[in-house]
Amino acid sequence: MATATKTKPKTTVRPLEDRVLVKPTEPETKTASGIFLPESAAEKPMTGKVVAVGPGKLNDEGKRTALSVKKGDTVIYGKYAGTEVDINGAEHMIVKESELLGVVEK
Repeated sequence: MATATKTKPKTTVRPLEDRVLVKPTEPETKTASGIFLPESAAEKPMTGKVVAVGPGKLNDEGKRTALSVKKGDTVIYGKYAGTEVDINGAEHMIVKESELLGVVEK
């Protein structure tokens, strides 16, 4: 007789207002010359990929102001910006759009 295994349901997060859900890029583990960095020496990444965006902030007329970033954009944010959250075992950041410094264009 086979037993059913219980799986955890995946958690999804939908940002509110003008907030953006960002998955930080992995920190570099090796320098350009090939030297491996210990985890304590690796700098906290300040770039990441936009996973989800909120609907936008309400303006004085009661209409939503669209955000200038979209899902899939690579963004740069400040060192102390946003709030770190753990979603399904992966580190993410929830950042207000005003805390984003720029969009990386390729």
